[in-house]
Amino acid sequence: MSESTVTDQSHKDAADCGEIRSIMAPRAGVPVQFVTPTGDLTDQGKEHGIDFDLARSLFRDMYLARRLDTEALALQRQGQLGLWLMSLGQEAAQVGSIRALRSDDYVFPSYREHAAALARGITPADLLRQWRGVSHAGWNPHDHRFHIYSLVLGTQTLHATGYAMGVARDGTDEVVLTYFGDGASSQGDVNEALNWAATMTVPVLFFCQNNQWAISTPTMLQSGSTLHQRAAGFGLNSYLVDGNDALAVHAVTSAAAARIRAGNGPAFIEAETYRMAGHSTSDDPGKYRHEAEVDLWRSRDPLARLKVLLERADTSTAFFEQVKNDADELATETRKACLTLPDPEMSEYFDTAYAEPHRLLQRQSAEHAAYAHALTSEVSA
Repeated sequence: MSESTVTDQSHKDAADCGEIRSIMAPRAGVPVQFVTPTGDLTDQGKEHGIDFDLARSLFRDMYLARRLDTEALALQRQGQLGLWLMSLGQEAAQVGSIRALRSDDYVFPSYREHAAALARGITPADLLRQWRGVSHAGWNPHDHRFHIYSLVLGTQTLHATGYAMGVARDGTDEVVLTYFGDGASSQGDVNEALNWAATMTVPVLFFCQNNQWAISTPTMLQSGSTLHQRAAGFGLNSYLVDGNDALAVHAVTSAAAARIRAGNGPAFIEAETYRMAGHSTSDDPGKYRHEAEVDLWRSRDPLARLKVLLERADTSTAFFEQVKNDADELATETRKACLTLPDPEMSEYFDTAYAEPHRLLQRQSAEHAAYAHALTSEVSA
């Protein structure tokens, strides 16, 4: 299959602010899919058309994100990071969605959106600061239109909804996207955000990465209905997509965002994907799930299927070699950045704990300064 055999309609669809094309609409629980796990185009994919420049760009984004993930895991195992939550297996859901947004669209992530963060220009050093314990966050959210990670489950959906209410009052056509998982969908915060967004008709796009496990609880035990159906019950325009198919995710997100910009209210996307690693580096997934399940999802790998599609489209070997070289450089940069992050000065915490200084904090700061001075004097002696 060559590029000339497939029409390029992706950008036209992203710019279309009319009704969502019929191929994007949910069909009785069948996710939108353009590329099968074996790298074949589906009828939906053929009808929509494939932009191979976009496909190559998404592949590179996913490949770099996976390399960052594996390097960060190694750093954590070596004691250089206190914790790491891998996005392994979820790269297509993140990259496909973030690349469908405009650069001025604001994003509220949870704590696993490393692929999306890289795509927004956040550096490995900035991503690792929090996990090395040297700062609460590593970047200025306004610089990247990408908020800091939210470790409290589901809170970012309320933050996104509130921010989107401000966008609506400003009268801009900005879309606010928030990421969360299937486990977070059981939180009261998320359900409140869905209901509030629907009743207030705010321009927010809820992107649920259904990775099948809320730590050790499977999705089937969390909800009596599918997640996108639950969202529809709140009154949101809801979509279901193969979250391991980057091109399908990009198309669905583009269409949903266009509909939101046109003033049609909030939307919800359920991206069916899989968390290949543990919930975090402190979790052992072998305690609660079978290897056969992991093998099944490994056969649906988002990177593998897109690589096959690109190879069949006569993508040059040089392209794949360059991507690998870029990933090697990123890994080197990641390790160097981690090991050279400066330790924070304890005294700084007294200056930033409260907006206004008070007597107790000033006393504690003075006590710490005296202790630090005595310790330094003892060591120098």
